[in-house]
Amino acid sequence: MVDLHVHLGKQFNLINPVMTASGTFGYGDEVADLVPVTRFGALVTKSITLEPRTGNPPPRITETPYGMINSIGLANIGLEAFLREKAAFLASYPGKVIVNVAGRSANEYHQVVAKLNEVDWVAACEINVSCPNVSEGGIEFGKSPDVLDKLVTSLRKITEKFLIIKLTPNVTDIGEIARVVESAGADAITLINTVYGAAIDIETRQPKINTVIGGLSGPAIKPIALANIIRVAKRIQIPIIGVGGITNGADVIEYLLAGASAVQLGTVNFFKPLIINEIIDYLVHYCEEHGIDCIGQLIGQAEI
Repeated sequence: MVDLHVHLGKQFNLINPVMTASGTFGYGDEVADLVPVTRFGALVTKSITLEPRTGNPPPRITETPYGMINSIGLANIGLEAFLREKAAFLASYPGKVIVNVAGRSANEYHQVVAKLNEVDWVAACEINVSCPNVSEGGIEFGKSPDVLDKLVTSLRKITEKFLIIKLTPNVTDIGEIARVVESAGADAITLINTVYGAAIDIETRQPKINTVIGGLSGPAIKPIALANIIRVAKRIQIPIIGVGGITNGADVIEYLLAGASAVQLGTVNFFKPLIINEIIDYLVHYCEEHGIDCIGQLIGQAEI
């Protein structure tokens, strides 16, 4: 028997290393009749903000040959409605529930995280300081080490929950950003959010999304994500959650070898919604084939 459990510290244990990625799985309840959600090690909700957001005007999603560009703009139902309408499903979810949190200001992050700290079924908060599709907050927090240091330090004082910071690759030195986040008290880091991308319709000569530039995700960004994980793993001791372009079980193994302790599935959920079954079966098969008892033995074992 292969043990797929992974341990991210502070007694934050997962039945397997595969999570959903924020913004690609809704709040979980929308797809529960179609996708075996209980096979995920953790369910990460779409970003929650203090007040409801309608997001950016359409068109706000377009396909590319190797992924998609989105500019959703953190559309969500807001904290109050989230806790009222989604609690029944999420409280009954057998795995870990991680709530992704976004805000326009430090105060908004504080209010949301403080409220979530009181909710039993919330296992962790993933702080989104990396969204490229909003004019306020988002990526602006993740670009400045000083600003990020103050934000994470203050959030650490507010919550006892497992605290994850989701970083952007759109910076000069992601290793330094990660080091600051670790020093400020984060328990783990998620790498990476989307990279900047654009597309133009050659017939209309218009951008394919309303905001012109959005976030590119999907298979095209996997090499970028791996490179960032390798860089960051050399600078920090806290766990890394890898995300970006994973489409099969072999990708998951590659992420673990690069230094990620767990992974998230994002864009693949849209075109292969049952992929979690294939991935879990592959992880077991790979470990059996290579004489590995516990999948955690693979973490960081690439000869880099």
